[in-house]
Amino acid sequence: MTSPAPQDDLVVRPVTTRAHLKLFITLPRRIYAGMPGFVPSLDMEQNDLLNPRKAAIFRHSSIRYFLAWRGNTPVGRIAAIVDHRAIEFWGEKIGSFGALDAVPEASVVSALLDAARHWLRLQGMERVRGPVTLSGNGESGLMIEGQDQPLMIAMPWHPKLLGQLVEAAGYERTEDLLSYKLDLTDDSESIFRVPGDLTIGEGRLGSISLTRLSKKQIAAQGEVLRTLYNDAWSGKYNFVPLQDYEMKAMIDQLKPLLRPEHYVQIDQDGEPVAMALVVPNLYDIAGDLGGDPSPLGWVKLGVRLGLHRFHSARVILLGVTRKLHGTMLGSLLPSLAISELLRRGQSLPYKWVELGWIQESDTRMKNLAEAVVPHPYKRYRLYECPIEG
Repeated sequence: MTSPAPQDDLVVRPVTTRAHLKLFITLPRRIYAGMPGFVPSLDMEQNDLLNPRKAAIFRHSSIRYFLAWRGNTPVGRIAAIVDHRAIEFWGEKIGSFGALDAVPEASVVSALLDAARHWLRLQGMERVRGPVTLSGNGESGLMIEGQDQPLMIAMPWHPKLLGQLVEAAGYERTEDLLSYKLDLTDDSESIFRVPGDLTIGEGRLGSISLTRLSKKQIAAQGEVLRTLYNDAWSGKYNFVPLQDYEMKAMIDQLKPLLRPEHYVQIDQDGEPVAMALVVPNLYDIAGDLGGDPSPLGWVKLGVRLGLHRFHSARVILLGVTRKLHGTMLGSLLPSLAISELLRRGQSLPYKWVELGWIQESDTRMKNLAEAVVPHPYKRYRLYECPIEG
């Protein structure tokens, strides 16, 4: 066994060149290659997420990227984030760290976290929270369990030891994010059937209706979706209001994957009160192509996309307006939304869907998921740490 390089050979530097920005974006597939369960993300997808010229979050955030080097070899990365919209909303000087990926060594992880914390201290922050990439509305949490499960769109992958190393560096767990795998069978829709077989638009649900949208309307409906999402999620830990330009960017990125069946909006007396969006799992059709496909790989991806050769999907943006929280109708709406998605999905080739993530402290949504899937199949973790003077 080769002994590790001495710690004094390790250095963390800010990203200041285009070449190092490209390295920062592609680093996970370089350092995790060959690890059991790891599937590289498409560089194109990660570029949309991390490139300052493309990622919408840079319009309201100050962000500094760092790379850890051992000699001439990059061994880790981290982002330090001051989200000015989040600080306004929380009323606290909390910065974030994100895009944390590293060889699982204590010295590397500790050095990266120290670099991010030092930069955040210089920006006047008093606490640091994470990981997020680069917002709580994007990839959130550090993977604790599920490394051997299929990779899912917009969900990060980390080696098992990484979470322990973050905690060893002085960070405390604040929230776990859970994902559930729901296998689709002929009776899946009945699992979410409303008690008493109530029917939308009839009887006690007479004021409830479904809004159906075309693919073109999904883009135009972005502001309705954003407003409802911000209302439904506003009381949750680490929530940051989604800006209109962030929603537009999200829809533009997802639009090639979406079909009208993927979006459910539930209205009460014509006013939107609940929504759900299911997104096909990009890794079903891209997982075998590597992070940087060859020209032939891009052709294969285009064909698979056109034929919709997905077998899994993820339910995201599931939410109910806060004014209905604690009411009987409010408790029924998530089941109604998922049931409608499953009914529409009968024409799609999905064999299973992921419900997630769900905050472990959100007992209402956690109980809904565990009524049909007793245990989560993936677990992600968020941490906090004070920034001392």
